[in-house]
Amino acid sequence: MQDRYVETVLGRIRLRIDGSGPAMLFWPSLLMDGTLWSAQAAHFAGRFQVILVDPPGHGNSQPLTGPFTFEQCAQVVEAVIDDLDVDRVHVIGNSWGGMIGGTFAALHPDRIGIAVLMNATASPAGRRQRFEYGVLTRSAQLLGGIRGPLKAPVRDAFLGPTAKREKPEVVATVNELAAKVNITSGRHAVTSVVPRRPDQRELFGRIRTPVLVVAGGEDTTFPPAETEEMADSIPGARFVVLEQSAHLAALESPKEVNALIDDFLVDQGV
Repeated sequence: MQDRYVETVLGRIRLRIDGSGPAMLFWPSLLMDGTLWSAQAAHFAGRFQVILVDPPGHGNSQPLTGPFTFEQCAQVVEAVIDDLDVDRVHVIGNSWGGMIGGTFAALHPDRIGIAVLMNATASPAGRRQRFEYGVLTRSAQLLGGIRGPLKAPVRDAFLGPTAKREKPEVVATVNELAAKVNITSGRHAVTSVVPRRPDQRELFGRIRTPVLVVAGGEDTTFPPAETEEMADSIPGARFVVLEQSAHLAALESPKEVNALIDDFLVDQGV
């Protein structure tokens, strides 16, 4: 894959690009970088121009200097496709990326093809989630990173019993990517995506592009009922549950996720 850097409202963003054809952009979860989508890149690069995003403040993208809005994240997507001279893009997002995929679809209907929104929500954070993520970010600052005793709560937020029991390579990847997070950037991102997360259900009601919403049956961060509520807010959205996946379905169940996306593309005549 080729590296490319794009200047955006949230700093310089690093992309990994492969393949040719219609553009397909992938945005990962908090604490993850574009490599979360490696299995999808390998699968789709033969038919699409695959664009893996290191989101603001993550991976090799420029560190964040403060919190952001979801509208600014949608502007990042727009800047990326403008830089690549792409008129429209299919957007695949996980968690934070799913929220931004929905935001982009609602605000830029003329720039999007299909959207696949995975392990995401359109609802504001509840009191418990705000408290838990606040403790995590403060502890990470004190420890200088997501390491030692913080590895377990991150694993528990992202992975379910199936992955933790049967997929040690997935656990290792989550540990590795979380450990690389710049703590200041991570704090700004968590603040923006958790306690400051807007209620987007009304906004998502404006989406007119075909949308597939995927939930993880073992996801404790956004349980299926919460993700289904997001799907219900999107006109005509299709909702699917992957029973043996948790919060990072693309990493935990890559073959199943690839098949879901393939089937949805075919159904939409793409």
